[in-house]
Amino acid sequence: MATSTLFRPAARAGAAAFRSAGPRGLAGVASARFITKVTLPDLPYDYGALEPTISGKIMELHHSKHHQTYVNSYNDAVEKLASAQGKADIQTQVSLQALTSFHGGGHVNHSLFWENLAPKNSGGGEPPSGALAKAIDESFGGLEPFQKTFNTALAGIQGSGWGWLVKDKQTGKIQIKTYAVCRGLSLFLVLDADVPFLLEPRRCLRSIHPSSRH
Repeated sequence: MATSTLFRPAARAGAAAFRSAGPRGLAGVASARFITKVTLPDLPYDYGALEPTISGKIMELHHSKHHQTYVNSYNDAVEKLASAQGKADIQTQVSLQALTSFHGGGHVNHSLFWENLAPKNSGGGEPPSGALAKAIDESFGGLEPFQKTFNTALAGIQGSGWGWLVKDKQTGKIQIKTYAVCRGLSLFLVLDADVPFLLEPRRCLRSIHPSSRH
């Protein structure tokens, strides 16, 4: 059984992705007077550690090229945004908001995604337990029906996108959602629809231990 959570809670993970951004999160970063650039996070495992579920070449390409492009593009956009702020160029600031949101969101989402995955010797593939397992049983009728429902949701995404297992803050219920970016929900699981899993995704997903979340 995994000894760590599936990923750090959203607030902490966001802080890791934008370490100097402050409590306002991504929107705050995009509008702050002094804007912090981001860096590509190191993976907590080797590129080939998730084989045969995900090939090492796919992991290397997706991390070192695809995620790096989000980082580079975000940094370029916020540099231009900082320049526009210094010149009080409102029109340029407004035009750059979509870029900072898109590329910044891609960076944060991928940073969460990498932490969702783990090799078998680090807990990958272990079924969820405790409160999460109970919630999955209540909402989906068990782990296998949940997997099928999640895979169907991912397969239905046109182009790039994300599949999320979330907890609705108002109802307390867990749900499967597909979004381009994160909404106002507590995250349990993040899957990038662009990464091909050669076997069942759960073979390299960490288990969640709700009691260890903080």
